[in-house]
Amino acid sequence: MIHRLAHFVVWVAFVPAAIAADALPADYWPQWRGPTLDGHSREKNVPLRWSRTENVAWKVPVPGAGHSSPIVWQDRIFLTTCIEKELKRRLLCFSRADGRLLWSRDILTAPLERKHPLNCYATGTPATDGRYVFAAFLAAPDVWVVCCDLDGNEIWRKSPGRFYSMHGWGCGPILYKDLVILNCDQDAPRGQQAYIVALEKATGRERWRIDRPNKIRSYCNPLIVRAADRMQMVLTGSRCVASYDPDTGAQHWLIDGPTDQFVASPVYADETFFITGGYPTLHIMGIRPDGSGNVSATHVRWHQRTGASYVPSPIAFDKYFAVVSDEGLCTCVEARTGRRVWSRQLGAHHRPSPVCAEGRLYFLADNGDMFVLRAAPELELLATNSIGEDCFASPAISRGQIFIRSTTSLWCIGKAQ
Repeated sequence: MIHRLAHFVVWVAFVPAAIAADALPADYWPQWRGPTLDGHSREKNVPLRWSRTENVAWKVPVPGAGHSSPIVWQDRIFLTTCIEKELKRRLLCFSRADGRLLWSRDILTAPLERKHPLNCYATGTPATDGRYVFAAFLAAPDVWVVCCDLDGNEIWRKSPGRFYSMHGWGCGPILYKDLVILNCDQDAPRGQQAYIVALEKATGRERWRIDRPNKIRSYCNPLIVRAADRMQMVLTGSRCVASYDPDTGAQHWLIDGPTDQFVASPVYADETFFITGGYPTLHIMGIRPDGSGNVSATHVRWHQRTGASYVPSPIAFDKYFAVVSDEGLCTCVEARTGRRVWSRQLGAHHRPSPVCAEGRLYFLADNGDMFVLRAAPELELLATNSIGEDCFASPAISRGQIFIRSTTSLWCIGKAQ
C-alpha cells in the first residue's frame, strides 16, 4: 500500500526480500507500509522511548476523521480525511518541520457510503512519488482515483469502475514503476466485475485490469517483491491467495482459500510468503514463491489456525514473521516451518500494523500504547510508550522521527528538525 549505502548493513539484516519498488532515499515513507510495502524502514536514530510530553517534536489537530496512515516526502506529510457533516473527502498536507497545515483540498463530495461500524470514510492511505500525490475514495457506487501535484492542484481523476461492499471502502493506491495499482475486491452483483486495476501515473490511462475470480469483498493492499527470480504482486482476498505480474497483471499462481475475506497485507521472508486472515475463519500460512497455476496442493509450506490477525498486517525480520492478533496476542514464527518461537500479550486490541526499524518491532495498540520489541527469535520487550489517544492508523517513519495519527491529532515523535 519505494532509500543509501550508509544504511545497507541494517537493511540486509532485517529486510527479508528483494524489494520491487524503485529505489528512493531512506528518509521517505511514500505509501501504505512505507517504501517497501512491508513496514520496514532503513532509518537510524529512530525513537525508542516517549510519552505524551517527552520526546515529542510537535502535535497538531487533524480535521475530520480517518484511519488512513500518514505518508512523508521530504518536508511534507500527507493524510486523507472525511468531514462527515459536509460529506467531503479531503487530502491534507502538513509541514514536517512544525506540523502546520500547508493546504487542504476537497477531493470529492458525496453521500456517506454504507460501512462497517469500525471502518471510516477515509481509510485508504494516499501515495506519492515526489511528483504526484494519489488518493482513492468511494462516491458510491463509483471508485475515484485522484492525482494532485505536491501543492494540491488536481492533475487528473479517473473512475476505474464501481465498488459494492456492505463494509465500505478500504484500500489505498499502491505505486509501482509508472503505475498506480488499486485493489477493488468486492461483492460484485451479477454482470459487474471485481477487479484490480493499474493506471498510468501521469495520465490515469488504464494499463491493465485483473478480473478477480470469486467476487467477494476483501481489503488487502498487495505486496510487490522480487521472489523466485520474478516480480510478484501478492495479495489475499476473493477466497484465494494469488500472485500476479505487476507489469502486466498476468497471474503467476493461485491458492484456494483458506477463507472468504481478508484485510491484512502479506509479507515475505526466507523464500516464504506469509499471509494472515480472515473471515469467517482465521488462518496463518507460509507459501513457496515459485509456483505456476493452481498450487493449492503443492506450495503451502505450512498452515495453522491459531496466532492469526484479521486487520493488523504482519511484519517480517531475518527468517521470522511476527503478527499481533486483533485481540493483542503477538506471535513470532519461523518462516519456513511455522514453528512458534515466542508469544506475548501486547495490550487489549490492535488495528494498526507494525513497523520495523533499527532491529526493533513497533506495535501500536488501539489505545495509543506502542510496544517496542527486539526483532529477534528471543522475546525481549524494550519499551512501552503511550500518547494516551486512540489510534487506528499505522505509523510512519522518516528521518529519525515516527509519525502517529490518532483519532484527533497527528504526532511527530522524536527530535525537532
